[in-house]
Amino acid sequence: MNLIFDILERAVSFSCRSACACLAVSFAFLLLISGQSLAADPLVTPQWLQSHLTDENLVILDLQPSDGYARVHIPGAVNTDFNKWRQPKPRKGISLPDDHYLGELIGSLGISNDTHVILAPIAVNASEIAVATRIYWTFKMLGHEDISILDGGLIGYSKLKDAHWSNQPAKITRTKYVATTDLALAPEASEVLEEWKKGISFVDYRSVEEFTGKVGGARPGTIPNAKNLPFDLLVEPGQGGRFLSANRARQLFAQSAIPQEGQQIAFCNSGHRASLGWFVSHELLGNKQVRLYDGSMGEWAQYPDYPVEIPK
Repeated sequence: MNLIFDILERAVSFSCRSACACLAVSFAFLLLISGQSLAADPLVTPQWLQSHLTDENLVILDLQPSDGYARVHIPGAVNTDFNKWRQPKPRKGISLPDDHYLGELIGSLGISNDTHVILAPIAVNASEIAVATRIYWTFKMLGHEDISILDGGLIGYSKLKDAHWSNQPAKITRTKYVATTDLALAPEASEVLEEWKKGISFVDYRSVEEFTGKVGGARPGTIPNAKNLPFDLLVEPGQGGRFLSANRARQLFAQSAIPQEGQQIAFCNSGHRASLGWFVSHELLGNKQVRLYDGSMGEWAQYPDYPVEIPK
């Protein structure tokens, strides 16, 4: 209400030809901003979460194994198994489950389309954080805007002096979730090949050894002309799974000669590690033209006519 009064007072004070016209413009502006749906911040701090534990429309998804969750978790958090978020037998290289399955899974966790979801990995290492970024990506494919990751994970949260814990499972009220995936955001191999022919930027988030073909399957190496940035460099070492600052991440991208704007394909072996790179580039650095290649090298290398090279 204070915002409304402030705008109306300014409208009256302006030297306009018509006070009514000023008020009309101000009212229209209020309608515009009240209708906007702003996405949640991609990262939330342990301090923020501690002060919002009792928020009515918030669900914490605990990403630790079920036995760990049974021992200790953040009060009210709901446990989920990462394996349920990926198809065991990918369709055309896509591990993203179908809409019906995702709707049932998410609804069973007490999450509706307007719930603010907080993903809470243990965050011992980058691979665990990538579990969170992969599920985050899945929600984004569904157009879910109110989704955040707990920066530092459960380890970061545990460092709070007044951290709250529980060993009681959360009471879940199953709800309806309408899942509609935008597959344009998850290109399959043939689409990725066409993008590669156009010469757009490709980033391989695997290790240097995998990128250079020192380890790998029957077709070691990477997609020609791809740049390499090992995904584990994008989190702070020994900091409880915290992401690098935006400035430090930009420096890493620059050092690796990776464009920070424009069309780009992120990949690894199976879309797990690359989801962390996608998250940093797309969500933290703001390049909304980055897409994750879900099938990644696990699919790409199966096609003998798809190019693979060992960088010098």
